[in-house]
Amino acid sequence: MSDLGIVIVSHSKGIASGIRDLLAEVAKDVAITSVGGHEDGGIGTSFDQVQMVVDQNPKSHLLAFFDLGSARMNLEMVADFTDKELSIMQVPIVEGAYTAAALIQAGVDKEVILQQLSELEIKK
Repeated sequence: MSDLGIVIVSHSKGIASGIRDLLAEVAKDVAITSVGGHEDGGIGTSFDQVQMVVDQNPKSHLLAFFDLGSARMNLEMVADFTDKELSIMQVPIVEGAYTAAALIQAGVDKEVILQQLSELEIKK
């Protein structure tokens, strides 16, 4: 199995867990960690929680998917504090994460996965 894992960061606990559940249907062998919302249940993201799910993922190269700006900002800050290779994907969170999970499960090479994801890239 690949050394690629997936991290999902959303402002909503329900969105994060729903995406993780969806990915588990097609990628039962892929390491997927997720976080959504604040610890108190409110909408938002936090550096500490993002760092926790990055650290909890057993893989050394993580493809990270996010929903909104502060989720990306927290991923970028965590990338500075982790020894893991963190690739923050600028793609739609559901479609991008699903594509990555299915391809990792199928044993597709990392470069090919990144190429496929680049076709989904949001250019803003």
